[in-house]
Amino acid sequence: MDTRDLSLTAIFAGLYAVVNVVQTMLGGPITYGPVQLRVADCLLSLSPLMGWPVVFGVTLGCLVSNVYYLPSLYGAFGVIVFIDAIFGPVTNFIAASFMLFLRKRRLLACVVGGLLVGTIVGGYLWVLFLPPEILGFLPIWVASIASISISSLIVIAGIGYSLLTVLSKPNIIEPLKSRGLKVLPEG
Repeated sequence: MDTRDLSLTAIFAGLYAVVNVVQTMLGGPITYGPVQLRVADCLLSLSPLMGWPVVFGVTLGCLVSNVYYLPSLYGAFGVIVFIDAIFGPVTNFIAASFMLFLRKRRLLACVVGGLLVGTIVGGYLWVLFLPPEILGFLPIWVASIASISISSLIVIAGIGYSLLTVLSKPNIIEPLKSRGLKVLPEG
């Protein structure tokens, strides 16, 4: 990593954290909790375009936003704060890394990233927030994984893939490349 990569990592970390904090201030409980629609997760979709700086940036940004905001929601030393502060960033790292490795098939990369986030986060959040059953017959862990997966697919494979497609257009990418931005080849 050179200075430009470190700068880009810092930009993505800050952007991820700020978007989460602003969304929470404006949108209430849909950023954190048993139902999560984190708009900042659309940034994960840029890892196939810009590489490791995005992977590290969304990981660090998730850590910063979780450590900053979760204590105010759930108490400074709560189990939720500790678990989500650790597993949230790890999840972003795993999902963005997979998306980077699948960069030659960008839509597939975004779908896989959304499903990874949904499965991992949904797999631990249900223990923290919800009772063991819902509707008397459906295990809550299934509902939790499905809920987080659907919202992650909307943000990562929907919004994120659209953002990736727009930013990959030559009239947008070429001026950035001419100023030194490293961009990974699509194919």
